[in-house]
Amino acid sequence: MINVVPAAEPVTFDVAVRRPGLRAIAEMVGKQPLYPRTGGKSFKQRKRAAMQPDGTELQVNIIQEVELPSSMFPTYWGRAVDDMMVLYNDICAYSCFRIHPVTGGRSVDHLAPKSQDWDRVYEWDNYRLASTMLNSRKNKFGDVLDPFDVQNGWFVLELVGFQVRPAKGLDQLIRTQVQNTIDRLGLDDFRSSRERDAENYWTGKVSFDLLMEESPFVAMELRRQNRMREGDS
Repeated sequence: MINVVPAAEPVTFDVAVRRPGLRAIAEMVGKQPLYPRTGGKSFKQRKRAAMQPDGTELQVNIIQEVELPSSMFPTYWGRAVDDMMVLYNDICAYSCFRIHPVTGGRSVDHLAPKSQDWDRVYEWDNYRLASTMLNSRKNKFGDVLDPFDVQNGWFVLELVGFQVRPAKGLDQLIRTQVQNTIDRLGLDDFRSSRERDAENYWTGKVSFDLLMEESPFVAMELRRQNRMREGDS
């Protein structure tokens, strides 16, 4: 992984994602929405199962946002993915490859999982651009480093087997977090893709600029380890 610089919230995000999302949540728990509806049908108040003293099940209204299962949240965050692809140059924040079929389709990852932070489900600063494969692997686990917090050089690439490793000399806590991230995301599953990208560059099939566009982690590691072609810098 490499450091990802947070992109500014698009001007359309509030109207397209945040407002309808928070309105839907309010409606589903029977509260007055902060952003009143101007058209269309409102979401019905959701119910949950409650056990009676006699052991029978009763359906009762959900009145607290934290009771909403993550599966109930409307997927308005999908409206942000086009902007994210442009602002983050189509690069998956976790695999550091341009998103294409080899790593799965594009998706919005919620850094703070939907099941744990309902009030961040529709917040731009909680979104990370991720391939569907890496999004699924991260899931709701909390042991993956935030790409916004990762510093360049924490993850290093071995140029023999093309495995990803924690850098030497890291603080033990950060080293453990880096290794946990590698393991959770299965970053070493992409060894052959990284090797191919490096070989394509070394043999002159692609330029360094193109390598940066397609595989920035590999490009940055070749530069750091002085393995660039003569004349490139």
